[in-house]
Amino acid sequence: MITTFIILSLSWMKIKQKIAIGYIRLKLKALAIFSKRKAAEEAFRLFSTPYLPKIKTAPHIFENAERLNFSFNGSKTHGYRWNHSRPHKILIIHGFDSQAYKFSKYVEMLLKKDHEVVIFDAPAHGDSEGKTINALEYSLMIKEVVKLYGPFSGFMAHSFGGIALCLALEDIPHDENTKVVFIAPATETTTTLSYAMDFLGVHTKEIKKEIDNIVFEIGGKKTEWYSMKRAVHNIKAAMLWFHDQDDAITPVSDALVVKNGNLPNIEFVITHGLGHHRIYHDHDVRQRIVDFL
Repeated sequence: MITTFIILSLSWMKIKQKIAIGYIRLKLKALAIFSKRKAAEEAFRLFSTPYLPKIKTAPHIFENAERLNFSFNGSKTHGYRWNHSRPHKILIIHGFDSQAYKFSKYVEMLLKKDHEVVIFDAPAHGDSEGKTINALEYSLMIKEVVKLYGPFSGFMAHSFGGIALCLALEDIPHDENTKVVFIAPATETTTTLSYAMDFLGVHTKEIKKEIDNIVFEIGGKKTEWYSMKRAVHNIKAAMLWFHDQDDAITPVSDALVVKNGNLPNIEFVITHGLGHHRIYHDHDVRQRIVDFL
């Protein structure tokens, strides 16, 4: 009976999601008839808004953490720190629609290595305030964390956090001894926006042009500039990059373009069958990351 109820509840949730998505697509298409700019602004707002529910119950390891917070863009950004003042300091950076709690296993393993560990909820995620986030804002937040709580000897980032970290590292002091792990990073912003526009049913030349204009207005750079393929050339750190062949969120094809550049300070590990989320939960992947850091 309980199993049947759960299945029915999940099915109803999927139906409601489909109805909501259908409504959003119709709204955007109707808006585009009157104003391509307004439709692009609404689409970009949706791209930048997390929608998955937050985990409210803290894993046990977080109960023993030192709570950190600072003001960023007028909102409180919350984080956690363990083993303060240890010689090796690691910053963990989560992805879009994620939060610090999802990386509790990494925290536990790194603490066993006697490292200091710091992790923050991105703006609009977890316990941090805010409603939206984009790659530029996330990279600026990372730079502020480094300024306040660094320097760090190692970094690890998943998905959207990957491109944000990559952009931040262009301005963060580091050297060849710094260790950086990317897990299924959102390699190309152009790809991410293209997928999002397809999903919302607004993938037209006119709206794409307006979204590109919005991106330029926010950061003074073209959409193509927000690219790991470009940014990794400015990073001296030793990098370990994991990507799955079956990743449906951040396609491996973008990562392979970087891999084919044969930069000597990047080691690639291409996995199979782990997808976009299971890859950072995988025991072997997790162990290799901790050993590398």
